[in-house]
Amino acid sequence: MRKLWKGITGSLLAAVLLAGCGANEGTNGTEGGATAGNSVTLKMFIGQPRFKEHYDKYIEQFKAKMKAEKNIDLTVQLEMPPSDNAAQILKTRLASNDAPDVFALHAVNEIPSFYKAGYLEDLSEQPLVDKMLDSVKPSVTTTDGKIVAIPMETLAWGFLYNKKIFAEQGINPPTTLTEMKTVVDKLKAANITPFEISYKEAWIPQLFLPLAAGATINTENKDFVERMNNDQGSFSEIKASLFGMMDLVNANGTDRALEVGGDDGAAAFAAGKAAMWVQGPWYAETILKSNPELDFGVAPLPVSDNPDATMIDLSTSTSLAVSSSSKNKELALAFVNYVLDNQDSSAFYQALKFNPVAKTHTYDSYPWVNDAMEYVKAGKSYQDPAIPQAVKDEAGKALQSYYAGQMSQDDVIAALDKAWKSYNKVNK
Repeated sequence: MRKLWKGITGSLLAAVLLAGCGANEGTNGTEGGATAGNSVTLKMFIGQPRFKEHYDKYIEQFKAKMKAEKNIDLTVQLEMPPSDNAAQILKTRLASNDAPDVFALHAVNEIPSFYKAGYLEDLSEQPLVDKMLDSVKPSVTTTDGKIVAIPMETLAWGFLYNKKIFAEQGINPPTTLTEMKTVVDKLKAANITPFEISYKEAWIPQLFLPLAAGATINTENKDFVERMNNDQGSFSEIKASLFGMMDLVNANGTDRALEVGGDDGAAAFAAGKAAMWVQGPWYAETILKSNPELDFGVAPLPVSDNPDATMIDLSTSTSLAVSSSSKNKELALAFVNYVLDNQDSSAFYQALKFNPVAKTHTYDSYPWVNDAMEYVKAGKSYQDPAIPQAVKDEAGKALQSYYAGQMSQDDVIAALDKAWKSYNKVNK
């Protein structure tokens, strides 16, 4: 999922976005179209460096296709910064009229503000639209009905667990916070570390926020987001759900969490150094690269003693968009259409370990996807809550500080409330 902006406050980020609106608006045609024999450079920006090998291969296939079909000598400059820095770098580029031709963004969190700022090309008439599964179209559709991105990662997530360890200890995924405490006690009695913790990258501890918010919003606090958008709510309303589970994880996890990033966490989980990881299956490719034999599952994370609130989070995160100001728009559009190519895209998505998103994707769903879908079929799921990205950024930093003992629970709540109010001031 996903991902995070770092180092600039939410209000400043949003202001920069909106300030750049007029300067970046493009036209609807395919201006800057390349002609046969041309040498063209296409700039791409995708904050998923762990997948560089797969993107490089697919881009080479696209370059060969452009040479064969249009006699265009294409050079692609692919920039893949770390997730924690990617959004900050991208927004700076967009605001300074240095937009990549194709760039990745988070569908739920970022499309509204990017579209409002005029940065996203309308893809509604592109061939790719008819290929998309109807279930994923809403996540990349604006409020006025335009499709402005291609979904890469569609997610069904909560926490990951080692099926072998659970089976050996006679444990089932818990449905309440109290049951999770019992699971923790049983694992510790068997000298098994309950949780992998990897908080070096701020977006990872931030994951507790949408899980806690989603669970409470969909059971007892349904108008939370609406009230927060109107400066009428507070994160104190979900304080118990947020910190109850996180405190349990922090007290029963691996050491030196602030020194361990996502890739190292994936390797440790793959090696069986902990039974659970509050993380999503977007790390499946990295986990299985470390241990192809690992049998892991996905289950909803309990955040309270209400079993009805223990649900799978459904979302679309990383998606690809075309810059409305691209000087090579025809080729940029050709690439995003190629991402859902009838012949080649199935192998691409399968290699990335992403879920199928198109009617042309023919590969079978992965076992962990099937695990999550059982909860979805049983009505135990919710759509990822629409929390502003600036608030999630603040949550990541604040929860790192909370883990380090530098902020109290009340300090974190105050910081999150302030971040949302700052967002509201700019976006009203």
